[in-house]
Amino acid sequence: MFSVIFPGQGSQLVGMGKELHEKYSLVQKLFKEADETLGYSLSEIILNGPREDLDLTENTQPAIFLLSYSIFKLAKDEFNIPLDKANYFAGHSLGEYSALASAGALSFSETLKILKIRGKSMQSAVPKGEGGMVAVLGSKIENLENIINENKKKYECYIANDNSEGQIVVSGRLADLEEFMKDLKSNSIKNIKLPVSAPFHCKLMNKATQVMTEEIAKLDFKNFENGFISNVTAKEISDSSELKNLLVKNLESRVRWRESVLLMANKGINQFIEIGPGKVLSGLIKRIDRNLKVSAINTEEDIKQININNE
Repeated sequence: MFSVIFPGQGSQLVGMGKELHEKYSLVQKLFKEADETLGYSLSEIILNGPREDLDLTENTQPAIFLLSYSIFKLAKDEFNIPLDKANYFAGHSLGEYSALASAGALSFSETLKILKIRGKSMQSAVPKGEGGMVAVLGSKIENLENIINENKKKYECYIANDNSEGQIVVSGRLADLEEFMKDLKSNSIKNIKLPVSAPFHCKLMNKATQVMTEEIAKLDFKNFENGFISNVTAKEISDSSELKNLLVKNLESRVRWRESVLLMANKGINQFIEIGPGKVLSGLIKRIDRNLKVSAINTEEDIKQININNE
C-alpha cells in the first residue's frame, strides 16, 4: 500500500523543474496554461527568478503546486506510473491543494487561482516584519506546550507544525518569538529562526481566514476514490463540505504531519512517494518511522527509478 504526498512552502528553488520543462511538452503545456490562468508569467519566475519574486508567498504557493502537479501528470501519463491508484493522498499545508488537484477533486485552473489568493491573504494577514516562525529541534511537543502555556503573560506563541519527532515549528509576532527563544535557550533547547515573513498556522492568520472562507465556498469539489488525510485533524475525510471547512481551518490550525503519517502507517501504508520540489517530507517521514519506504520524485531520473509496491 502506498501514499502520494506533496510538499508545502519552503521547498521552492529558482530553476526547479527546468530539466522537465525543457524536455517534455506536457510540462510546457501546463506551465503555459498556468501563465494564462494567472495573467502573468509564473513560469518565468520559477525557471529564472529572481528569488525574491519566487519567495513572495502569493507566487510560492501556486509555483510549488504547478511543479508538483506537472511531475504527477508526467509520471502518470507519460511513464505510466499508477500514482492515481494511491491508497491515500496528503500534503503539507499548501500541499493539501496539490493532493486534491492530483486526486481529481479540484481542477488545475481552480487550484492555481485559489492558491494565488491564499498566498496573498496569508502574506497580508500580518504586516511584513511583524511575524515569523521558529523551528524547535530535539524537543517533545508536550515540553513546548508547557513552556508556552506557563508564559502566556509574557508572550503569545503557537505551535504551527508538528512535523516529526524532534522537529516542531512555532509561530508568533517577532517580539514574542524573541522572548520564547530566550526561554528555549535557558532550557538548552535548539532552535532556528525560519526565513519566512509571516506567522503561518496560528490565530494571527485570522484576516486570511476571512478571505478564504468566502473563496473556498465557491470551489466545486469533485468526488475522488482515494483516501485524503487532513492536516487539521490527522484523520481521513471525504465529505466535500467537511473538506471546505477544514481547508479554511488549516490557516489557523496546527499542521499535524507527524500524526498524519502515523495514521497512514497504522492503516497499512508502507511506502510514501513525495512529489514536488525538494525532499523535506521524505526526511520528516524517516524521522517519524525509519521502517517506512520513502521516495522523492522531482527529476526525470527519479521518475524512472520509482517502483511502486501496491500490496
